[in-house]
Parts: sequence; C-alpha cells; structure tokens
Amino acid sequence: MSQDNNHYDFAAIEAKWQDKWLQDKTFKVATDQSRKKYYLLEMFPYPSGRIHMGHVRNYTIGDVVARYKRKQGFNVLHPMGWDAFGLPAENAAIKNGIHPAKWTYENMDYMREQLSQLGLSYDWDREIATCNPKYYRWEQQFFIELYQKDLIYQKTTVVNWCETCQTVLAREQVIDGCCWRCDQGVEPREMNGWFFKITDYAEELLTDENLTGWPEKVITMQRNWIGKSLGAEIDFKVDGFDETITIFTTRPDTIYGATFMSIAPEHPLVQKLTTGTEREAEVSDFVKRTTIAKQRQKAGDELEKEGIFTGGYGINPYTGDKIPIYAANFVLMEYGTGAVMAVPAHDQRDFEFAKKYNIDIKLVIQPAQKPLDVTSMAEAYTDPGVLVDSAEFTGQKSGKAKKNITYKGEQAGFARKKTTYRLRDWGVSRQRYWGTPIPMIHCDKCGVQPAPLDTLPITLPMDVTIDKSGQSPLHTLESFYTTTCPACGGQAKRETDTLDTFVESSWYFARYTCPNHTDSPLDKDAVNYWLPVDQYIGGVEHAILHLLYSRFFTKILRDLGYLSVDEPFKNLLTQGMVIKDGTKMSKSKGNVVDPAILIKKYGADTVRLFSLFAAPPERDLEWSDKGVDGAYRFLKKVHRFIMSHLDIIQAKDLKIAGNLSDSGKELHRKTHQTIAKVTSDIDGKFHFNTAIAAIMELNNTLASLTSPESKQVPEPAIIQEAALAIIQLLSPMVPHFSEELWQIAGNTEPLVFSPWPTYDEAATVVEEITLVIQVNGKVRSRLQVSAKISEDEIKKMAGEDERVLKFTADKQIRKIIVIQNKLVNIVAN
Repeated sequence: MSQDNNHYDFAAIEAKWQDKWLQDKTFKVATDQSRKKYYLLEMFPYPSGRIHMGHVRNYTIGDVVARYKRKQGFNVLHPMGWDAFGLPAENAAIKNGIHPAKWTYENMDYMREQLSQLGLSYDWDREIATCNPKYYRWEQQFFIELYQKDLIYQKTTVVNWCETCQTVLAREQVIDGCCWRCDQGVEPREMNGWFFKITDYAEELLTDENLTGWPEKVITMQRNWIGKSLGAEIDFKVDGFDETITIFTTRPDTIYGATFMSIAPEHPLVQKLTTGTEREAEVSDFVKRTTIAKQRQKAGDELEKEGIFTGGYGINPYTGDKIPIYAANFVLMEYGTGAVMAVPAHDQRDFEFAKKYNIDIKLVIQPAQKPLDVTSMAEAYTDPGVLVDSAEFTGQKSGKAKKNITYKGEQAGFARKKTTYRLRDWGVSRQRYWGTPIPMIHCDKCGVQPAPLDTLPITLPMDVTIDKSGQSPLHTLESFYTTTCPACGGQAKRETDTLDTFVESSWYFARYTCPNHTDSPLDKDAVNYWLPVDQYIGGVEHAILHLLYSRFFTKILRDLGYLSVDEPFKNLLTQGMVIKDGTKMSKSKGNVVDPAILIKKYGADTVRLFSLFAAPPERDLEWSDKGVDGAYRFLKKVHRFIMSHLDIIQAKDLKIAGNLSDSGKELHRKTHQTIAKVTSDIDGKFHFNTAIAAIMELNNTLASLTSPESKQVPEPAIIQEAALAIIQLLSPMVPHFSEELWQIAGNTEPLVFSPWPTYDEAATVVEEITLVIQVNGKVRSRLQVSAKISEDEIKKMAGEDERVLKFTADKQIRKIIVIQNKLVNIVAN
C-alpha cells in the first residue's frame, strides 16, 4: 500500500503481514532460561472443517494476551494443534464414504488456513495432532506405566448398546433413548472396560490452594462433582440369607428411624432375594424397565421415583428390627455400595417414597424449639436436632450422637467411620475405530499383558472400511488383533477397544513444550521451564470433564516422574458464548455467522476488534451487524487520520517541550491516561472492551483537537505521541492494521516486538477540575478549580460564588456536601 493512498485496503495489508510472519517464523519460540516465560494456551479445536465465531472469540482473546506479553518482554509460548480423534470423523466416513484420517487431515489443513487468516500469533512449528502416532505412542506408554503402577484396571460395567449398529454408544450419542445413527432404541449391556483410578486422587483434586487464578464457579463445580462426604458405613444382615448389605450414611444419628432399605435395581441381591419366589416375575420386569429408563435418561432429567418390594428384609443392627428391602430407581449401583438405608422422617426423597408406598415413618430427631408430630408432617425434617426414641442416645444432639452411634457400631463390629466420594473411576474404553489403540494383549494362558514398550506405537490400521453399521473394524480385523503373548510367546489377541478422546486432551499442553522430542514422552528441561500454563482459555462447559481430567493427568504424570508441577493451569479464563437472536449460534437454529464471509467483507482485524469490544470475555457476546460495522468504521477513522497527518507522524526531530499549550496539555494527559487504562485493563483483568473504549476516546480527543474547528491545535510532538500510542495500544487487538501503520510511520523495528508503551504517572494527573455547584439539588453554577484544592476551600468558594449567592442570600445554609472532584450541593432554607 502506498503512503499517498488513504484507502484502508485491509485485504492487501492482512495478506502482506500474514505472509511475512509465516516466512520469518516471527512467533517461533525456544526454551531460554535467561528470560521470564509466559505460556498462553487456548483449548485446541476439533478439526470439524470450519471455524465458527466461538473459535474466533476464544483465539482472539488468547492472541491479545500473547501479543501483549511479548511486548512486555516475556518469552511467550503460544501453540496450536488438533484434538483430532473422535466420533465426527467416523460419522463423516459413514456419510461420505471417506476414511476418517483423510477427512480429519483435510479439515486440519483448511482450518489452519482459516486460523492464519485471523493473524493469530502461533508457533506453528509446535503443531500437534492427537491422531498422529508420534503423539499417541507416548500416551500408550503412559497407559502401560499406569497399569504397572496399579492405577489402571479392567472391570465389567453397564454400557449403552445399540443392537442395530452393533456398537456401544457414549452417553451423548443417546438421543431421547435412541441411537443417534439409526434412531433405534438403546438397551443396557454389561461389557468389560478399562478404568483409570481417578478416585485415588479424589482428595488431592479437592485441594484448590493452587487454583487461585481459577473462577470460583469452576472450582465449585469440580468440588461438587467429586462430592466428598463424611459419615459411617453400617452393615445390615439380610434376614434368612447369608448376606450383608453395607450402606453409607452421613446421618448415623437417624439410624433408629430407618423403616426400609433401598437397593439399586441391578444390585446382585435383587436376583438372590426373588429367584424362585412369587415376586420374581414382577420384580424382574421392574428391573428391566427401570434399567432401560435409566440408560435413556437425558442428562439433567429426573425420573419419577419408583420402587418395588423384593420380598426380603434387612435387619437394623442397632434395633434388631426387620425392615423391608425395596429395589428403587433412584439408587445407583455405581455410587457407594448401591444400597441406602431409608429414614423417611428425615430425608425428603425417602419421605415421598414412603408416602407413595405406604411405608412407616418414624420420627427420631426433634428440633430444639418446637416439637414435631409425625402424623401431621408435610415434609421430612432434615436439619440437626435432639434425638428421641433412639435408645441410650435419646436426648443427645445430632452432632454428638453421630459420633457416639458410630462408635457403638465400631465396637460391635458392624459400623465404621467412612469418607466417600461421588467421583467414580474414569472409564476410558471406547468400542470405536478412530481413537488411540489400547496397548494391552489378552492371552488365554497368561491373562492380560501390556504390550512391550519397544513395540509402540500400536498404530491404527489405515486399510479399513467403516460400514454403515458404525461398528469398529478393529473387532473383526484379524491382521490387527492377532499377536503373540509377550510373556509366553503363544498366540494372543490384541485389545480392540480404543481410548476415550479425553485422554489425548488431558496432557497435550505438556507435549506442546517439546513436540519434537523423540527420546521420551516429555523433555524434562522443557516442561520444567514452561509448565504450568500461565493462562488457559476455554469454555465453561469443559469445567468438569476436560479440566478435571487434565488436573488428574498432571498429578499422575508427576507421580510417574515426568512432571514437577501439581497443577496444569495457573490461571483459567472461561469465555462466554457467542449468541444471536437470544440463543447460541448453531446450524440447527439457522443463526450461524460465517467468519470467512466477515473477513472477506471487513477484514480479520475488524472481526477481531468486534469480538473483543462487544462484551467482556467472561460474558456471552450478543451478535450485532451494526457492531461489526462500527468496528470497521473506527479502524477506517484511525487509518484516515494517520494517512492525513504523515508529515507529523513521520517527523524524526519532534520533542515534547516543557511549556505546552492548554490543548497540548489536554491531549498529552489523555494519551498517558489511556496508556495507563489500557495497560490496567489488559493486564490480568482482560477487560478488552473497556480498553478499546478508552482508545476510541483518545482517538476522538485527538481528532477533535486537531480539527479545523479547534481553537487551539496541540503541538506536533503531542499529536505524534498520541497517534503512535493509539497504534501501539491497538497492536495486540488488530495486529495487521497496527503493524502496517507503524511501518508507514517510519519505524523499522517490528511493532510485534517493540516494548509496550509506558506512561508518566505525573502526566495523568488532572491539574484543574470543573465542579458542579448545586443549591438544594439544582445546578446553579460551575467552578474551575485546582485538582489539589482542599474541601474547606471548595466550601468557601462555593458559598461565595456570585451565581450561588442569588439563591442563598436570604436563606440559612444548613449543610454543604462535597463529592470529591465532582460536585458541591448546598442545602439552604
């Protein structure tokens, strides 16, 4: 672009700088112990084919911070890669007759180009794709090492099974109880699967002293998901059977009020209690119906509480009473022991169940003030209180009784103190093709054996076809699963399940520090220098699974000796969604805005600026066509000013003199105030919207004071200072635009590495202020006073002001209220 051309040719400008950054490898970074590091990371995308406005916002936020930190002198690591395994690739393979690998790599190429068009400052030499064997071979090694440390095991579990597709479905693939592929009903089925012992780390995952830079909302969500409970385990013998039901309760003080027991429908005791009895058929039907309903239950939905009497009785070890055992749909086999004692007087769920099935309700806790009558109770009393009808514990307060009742059970051998967690072990087996092969071998003679490390990676075979059934070809591909046992050398079968894709995303941030390291999974010098990630950015929807799994993986890799940090992410920003017409943008709603179209029409810098200016990053961004157009007009306005004042902007010998004109003082002060404001807003706060607003104000002041209508134009040096400050302050947000204007201004050093502008604290101070003077709440005058004036002086000047005296001369002044630097209100009557 020539300097005499005032047209803002964003297409040419952006292409020019993107090509230069790529050719010069401007953002390539290396470990440098002599420099302070800053690791900025956004959650990497799934290569679905196109970026959307959510991507644009997420990655622009991160890019602003990365560019800002570079200008502050940090050695900034800002990488990008692809969360490349998963179901969409298989679905595309079935729909379009294309191999998942081909679909995935073509999408990565396309999206890489799209991200480059946004001017994002990534070190592309560190790019990783989780579907690359060079990446997942190390994941397989982790799996084997964790298995050898007894942190991985195999067990049978209930899964969602589609008979038509002959495959297991993830929970999110079950839509209204039907398969997402064939729309046929889903049924439960028991299958073997591999599990990570995340529960071994439950207590440490609750520790949050190293998460001070995380939103409290996310910490709370994780804390609730882990769900620590303190209480007691109590053994109930089953009447007439050599069986014991162990329950966990946080309220042992209510044990004397237990009037029935509830067990999960799939609890093995249900079959034992009913086999050969008159209740067998009815109970079996209930179990089948309930299990299917649970499998089809949508996340967040609550089933109507139902149960059925099994015909069996448990014996309360404290009272000797026989209480009926019900199979109930609200009891989950995977939580605790799959059985609970029911105290309807003191648990609302049990209360409703007892009312529904006409079960006794026994009151054993009374509030300290007003006693309750069980016959008139409309709901359960769930608060602590004083025990009644509880043998020797009657009269004790709940807190004391909990301890004493547990102690009695411990002494008798049927109870013990217990800490439980809602968190379950992480099931990682997936019966799908497009994932990391699990590196285990099954031998009839030797049992399960890990694959030898020198045989890794166990690669996915590429010469496969995924048919319309969706069934993984690995289960029937003899050339893949046939192998030899590493222990005995005999014929064996390779594991045909693949890993949950959350495993890949649980450690990728560490591999970014050394993506080309080939001697081991991680280079210690690199991870010790770069980790933890200083700022992580992504959606709050990942608060539980991805973020919790990443924390867990960091701890197990630490314990394997690969990492020295306890937490992966020092600071976390969860950005809001991009919404249009009141709802989240989605193809199904027809309200998607294609970033490619916007970039073509307005340029990437305009799209970046709008996504930053429209809302604070943690809030949802409401799409606005007018907002995009407004961002574009602002950039054109700045561009037009710079191009029309090149004689001043390019001047080399301008210096700021000591005695400035009034307009010069005003612009100089505004410039330094803006630098201070923008620095404060970006640094740790990420208030990009208010930072941009401040730059817009400075630009308005600059334009106003230099307009033909201005009574006094500021000194050229002050105009140059303000204009260059605007370019510098905008550079992290609109990098192509700013770099071009910086070069046109005559600077040879790239703006991307030039120091962030500093401000003079003294220059930000306002020398004079205007005070509004009110009499009884009505404006009567204004005073121009020194910013350092005392309150007493303000009161004296206000009271003596000629225009004020017209309204107070015949009145008694009761009070003078001073609001510092704003107004004075004189109360008179």
